[in-house]
Amino acid sequence: MLIGTWRLGRAVIHGLHGILIVLLRFPSLDAAGRHARIQWWSQGMLRCLGMRIEVQGTFRPGGTLIVANHISWMDIMAIHAVCPRARFVSKADVQEWPLVNRLVDCAGTLYIRREQRRDAMRAMHEMAQALRDGHCVAVFPEGTTGDGRALLPFHANLLQAAIAVEAPVQPVALRYRDRDHAISPAVEFLGETTLAQSLWRIACGKGLVVSVTALDSRGSAHADRRSLAARLRADLAQALGEPVQEVPPPAQPLAHPLPDDAPPPAA
Repeated sequence: MLIGTWRLGRAVIHGLHGILIVLLRFPSLDAAGRHARIQWWSQGMLRCLGMRIEVQGTFRPGGTLIVANHISWMDIMAIHAVCPRARFVSKADVQEWPLVNRLVDCAGTLYIRREQRRDAMRAMHEMAQALRDGHCVAVFPEGTTGDGRALLPFHANLLQAAIAVEAPVQPVALRYRDRDHAISPAVEFLGETTLAQSLWRIACGKGLVVSVTALDSRGSAHADRRSLAARLRADLAQALGEPVQEVPPPAQPLAHPLPDDAPPPAA
């Protein structure tokens, strides 16, 4: 318990330090300077919470859509610790979190209101423009957090932005383990678990390690988004040691890359 209290205290101080950097330094920094601070802060937060990071593979440069499995709110920091230029797509509710919203905003987050079809299309076009401009955009196609033991079904909608501009899609596999578990229960963020409860469990974890594996990217030109989603899910399942389901043959590509009546994507 003492270790958990110590780590939690360090994390709070580090979080406040990050907010000061955002308020005082970010306005005068260029993109490279901001990315350096984001990476430093993310790596520091992992250390404050007693977590070590292991990295395999290489993140692509240029306009790329990252798709990763989703286990915890820590996933964003784990990826930012390696790829600080990633701009995550997040539900708009995060904008209402006190203080945290300032950190999230300055990381270039793209927001979406899933319940509003028009806003979903706006976000999709914004993602496509970011990819066209050479940015790295990151999404969690499961749409919610899982327990880390099995992948949830993938929502294909968010892949349409990459298909529209023919941007490569890179799967990234995340896994957390600790001293006693191959898949750590301390990092689970399920059900009614609050952010405070999750923070405490992580701070009290023993020998936590997050593994970030950047896999080979796949092309998206003229792809059918459901077939592409199935292939990306199979890539991640193989990297995580899960059974790989048979990937269906590709269907005909959509006639228009961003149809106005497309269903809203999951974030």
